[in-house]
Amino acid sequence: MKIDFETIVIFVSFITSFFAVFLSNGIIIGVPAIAQEFVMNNVIQNWIPTIFFLVVAVFTVPAGQISGKFGVKKSLLAGIVIFLIGSIGAVLSISTELFLVFRIVQGAGVAFLNVSAMAMVVQAVKPQNRGKALGFTVTGVYLATSLSPVICGFLVHNLGWRSMFYFVIPFLVLCIILMMVKIPQEWKTYEGQPIDKLGSVLWGIGILTFIYGFTSLINTQGVILTIIGIVILCIFGYYELKQDAPVFNMNLFKNGKFTSSNIAALCSYLAIMVVTTILNYHFQYVRGWNPQMAGLILIITPIIMAIMAPNAGKLSDRIHPQKLAAVGIGIAAVALGILVFLNAETPLYVVVLAMILQGIGMGLFSSPNMNAIMSSVPPKYAPTASASQATMRTIGQTMSLGLLTLVFAWVMGNLQLAPEYAGMIVQASNTICLICTVACILAVFASLVGIRSKDEFNTKRDQ
Repeated sequence: MKIDFETIVIFVSFITSFFAVFLSNGIIIGVPAIAQEFVMNNVIQNWIPTIFFLVVAVFTVPAGQISGKFGVKKSLLAGIVIFLIGSIGAVLSISTELFLVFRIVQGAGVAFLNVSAMAMVVQAVKPQNRGKALGFTVTGVYLATSLSPVICGFLVHNLGWRSMFYFVIPFLVLCIILMMVKIPQEWKTYEGQPIDKLGSVLWGIGILTFIYGFTSLINTQGVILTIIGIVILCIFGYYELKQDAPVFNMNLFKNGKFTSSNIAALCSYLAIMVVTTILNYHFQYVRGWNPQMAGLILIITPIIMAIMAPNAGKLSDRIHPQKLAAVGIGIAAVALGILVFLNAETPLYVVVLAMILQGIGMGLFSSPNMNAIMSSVPPKYAPTASASQATMRTIGQTMSLGLLTLVFAWVMGNLQLAPEYAGMIVQASNTICLICTVACILAVFASLVGIRSKDEFNTKRDQ
């Protein structure tokens, strides 16, 4: 049976999106084993996931301009190869320093992979099928989110932590072969434009300082770094408006649909990323469940999201995507509103109901909102739009985890998480869920503003 070109593009995008998230999420399971082998202290141990997200944030915006200049396909291939090198290097690491270096390499590869995979889908797939195609890409993200703890837990327990990295290698090689053999086209939308080196440096320093500072807001140094980061990012935005070939085209934010969809994405990731951790704490520290039982029930939400995402994406090809996004994030707000009152006496069926509503809501929101971002600009700006949505995701996720740290430190101080402090854990969790509910409501308003915008979605392939 002959497989058509668009199907191959969607498959490659699905696989690359899946494994980018698979290792970024699943490695949490392997951190204790990695730390034990390399004799890491708790500070260095926490850098295993953190350094990866910081590198992704730094490289995502430059990746948009680079992929547009040299070609989306070339950039995706480069991203996969860099990710592959990082994975092989992690397997062969013999020291803490070497392992962290290859985590940096992996982060750089994933930044290019995230941007180029999405841009390639937009360029290669017919406009009338764009939402459906993006929906399958989002499904890869959600499946990885739900399956990575289970798969990585099995691999680490039975085969050691290096097996997580071995597991991704054949799939990355398959994608490289498919792209070289089955995807002959190349898409260059910024060909002839110079690389904005100073803009890239300003972005890297600004976002690195801001994110690192935000995760340490509990102390004075964190506050200072956050403020410095915001100032540098403002300078970056002003500088980019003056450039003929900016690393990020700030003029795109003059489009109401583009701006509103990006704000909605940022708010949604800030609100949702932390919920899994909150529920995990509730099940293990408040209800006294073992990790295996907690892990099994936590699969409910991402599985529903994975089922919803492609169907919601397909639906957004026929219905205004921001209308679907507003309904979806509204349902997610209801779910978080329920969790605001979560405590030891909350019936389990109420918790499960909130998880189901969250899955339905985010499944209905993510694909249409992504379709709105990618369709609100001409196709030639697809690499920049893809970099924008990837940046919103990274910043939102990092700020969400920073919020978790800040609130728990405020409520519990330096106390260790343990069942005897269940009351304080509930208090901190309720506070976080309240903040996240407000973030979801802001995302609803952002989507509604986008609906009212007079800007139109671009669906012509020759723009």
